[in-house]
Amino acid sequence: MAAAFAAGVLCGPAAHAAGSVTFCAESSPEGFDVAQYETVGTNDASGIPLYDTLLQMKPGTTTVAPGIAERWEVSADGRVVTLHLRRGVKFHTTPWFTPTRDLNADDVLWSLNRINDPRHPGHAAAQAGYPYWAGMSMPALLQSAEKVDELTVRLRLTRAEAPLIANLTMTSIASVYSAEYAAQLLKAGKLTQINTLPVGTGPFVFKSYQKDAVVRYAANTAYWGGAPKADLIFAITPDPSVRVQRLKAGECLVGEVGGDNVASFSGDPRIAILRSKPLSTSYLAPNHTHPFLSDKRFREALSLAVDRASIVQSVYGGQATTAGSFLPPGIWSHDAGIKNPTDIERAKQLVKASGYDGRELTLFATARSSDIKRAVELLQGDWARIGVKVSPQLMELGELYKRTAKGDHDLALLSWFSDNGDPDNFFTPNLSCAAVDGGNKSRWCHRPFDALLTRARTTVDLKERTDLYVQAQRMIHTETALIPLANKLQLFAVHQRAKGFIATPFGGSDFRFTRLD
Repeated sequence: MAAAFAAGVLCGPAAHAAGSVTFCAESSPEGFDVAQYETVGTNDASGIPLYDTLLQMKPGTTTVAPGIAERWEVSADGRVVTLHLRRGVKFHTTPWFTPTRDLNADDVLWSLNRINDPRHPGHAAAQAGYPYWAGMSMPALLQSAEKVDELTVRLRLTRAEAPLIANLTMTSIASVYSAEYAAQLLKAGKLTQINTLPVGTGPFVFKSYQKDAVVRYAANTAYWGGAPKADLIFAITPDPSVRVQRLKAGECLVGEVGGDNVASFSGDPRIAILRSKPLSTSYLAPNHTHPFLSDKRFREALSLAVDRASIVQSVYGGQATTAGSFLPPGIWSHDAGIKNPTDIERAKQLVKASGYDGRELTLFATARSSDIKRAVELLQGDWARIGVKVSPQLMELGELYKRTAKGDHDLALLSWFSDNGDPDNFFTPNLSCAAVDGGNKSRWCHRPFDALLTRARTTVDLKERTDLYVQAQRMIHTETALIPLANKLQLFAVHQRAKGFIATPFGGSDFRFTRLD
């Protein structure tokens, strides 16, 4: 499939026309209604280019800045947030929609209420629901969104929420959609087209999508933040070796590469390697509702058997560090004192104590790259040393997230990237009780842990929040709620023709300022 795509889609003059930046993307977007999804690949290919959020991060940082809202206030009790919207923000004009007005408070209310209220006529656009919104406990937090005037929105909360301002920068939470376009789709009985023929206010205008092959965008010449200097093409290229070939051939001007591929560009003066340290952790999610994995001794045994140093070298080409805490270095409150040693003899003792009966466990992982397949093989070998049998099941990324959300797996190999730089963004969507049946792939619901998160969210005192999050990290480690593996460097090959590309701290790619020389 990948070779045929290489030959048929990106060769020749149509590969990237003058004025287009082509990005070799690892995976296909699951859709273009970004509120429905939680993966980095979907955010990269549909969230960041298409939509603006109520607030945003300063480029390349974790510092909150104005977005659709040019300023905001939080009440003294922390339960009311007032957003003052930017004047003159234009929705995209496309063959399927022509806006008659600029963005206003009605669009913000539609965007928030259709996710939060199951009775809202737009809620049914997402057949699988809104897992990130639910996982961040937003239904229990947002009491109401009110229109004060055409350019002012007031959010009333059920409690103070320290991470909320940072959360309003996240595409799955705070992207603003056109209420006018939604009304047009509802009238025509075509609401689900919001996921295939999208309209936003972001820096790029959607042109077309050839499934599992290519997404095309045009620069938004009416963008309030300044028109991008080039059009944008996402060339879906799951195979790392094919990405290298396309980058070397100039078919792609930017692309993420693995640590073991970096040497391929040695001596090529046209291509530079951009190294970034995303706020991410690769980890294993053991399904706590399944036999033996519900036993802390068995989960600890699995962790003790893993040779993380081999994973760093063999999977990431040395371009990573072994992970202790689930919360990665670079996020405040990270506990560097947590370690995950390898101890085969202790692991064997724990397996025996758990009563494990030799049954084969399933290990779910994505089939998108040879790197992940290599990691699966290493894990199989590690666990075989302690007598635990594992059967890998490799699948497409979207299928992986759907099936792990339902709890079909015994173990799942996953990665998590922060979306806003707040520790809560690691813990609440992945390990809270509210996120079971959604982002919490471990299906671990531990009330003392939830109580720590609640306390940390409802105080603005940074020292207190830090202390609480350190306790949370140690509880995760003690209970082996999940199994951290590595914190990787993110490596991008960037052609000398592409200037101004930004790798975000959240694992994303920002092309707003990319120009061609």
